[in-house]
Amino acid sequence: MSDPNSARSSRVQLQSLFRLHGGQLRLSEALAQGINRYQFYQLRDEGLIEPVSRGLYRLADLPPIENPDLVAAVTRFPHAVLCLISALDWHGITTQIPHQVHLAVERDARLPVLDYPPTAGYRFSGRAFSEGIEKATVDGITLHVYSPEKTLADCFKFRNRIGMDVVLEALELYRTRKSFRPGKLMEYAKICRVANVMAPYVEAKL
Repeated sequence: MSDPNSARSSRVQLQSLFRLHGGQLRLSEALAQGINRYQFYQLRDEGLIEPVSRGLYRLADLPPIENPDLVAAVTRFPHAVLCLISALDWHGITTQIPHQVHLAVERDARLPVLDYPPTAGYRFSGRAFSEGIEKATVDGITLHVYSPEKTLADCFKFRNRIGMDVVLEALELYRTRKSFRPGKLMEYAKICRVANVMAPYVEAKL
């Protein structure tokens, strides 16, 4: 017969462990701390924790997640970088509503694929992948996202896939909503090898 005091102690211990990790914890992390699967899933079955994405759980009494799709994608692909329309949306320089989470990975990495939320993966090479990455915290998760200027250069590079109208709208919203930095735009344009394409549009905004 199980000891109710022992079960209560285990529950408190596991909840404390969650709080030490900002309210979110992977099953693998709990197991490494000596928590067994039964204790972990009992907490879930009692409604005290809830799944965020595969293998990641959070305390159910935390405030609701504001960006569940981003959290799910980022926790599944922690080395990917939010790019293109998803990055435009993050920076508030598009009227497009992303129907997929757009993620960039290094050239030799596997493309991120998820059924939910749907993801679109892109391979970037060298400095085109590593430059212009900013870090942000979203619902307790560290998010890697390209800066507005790097994102615009990427959008010019992928203009045939996302549409030139979307790219030009983003450039105009960037000019009106952000600090317009033509030098920075052209720096990333050179890295992305779209300087000749991008220069006339940037100069027209001066």
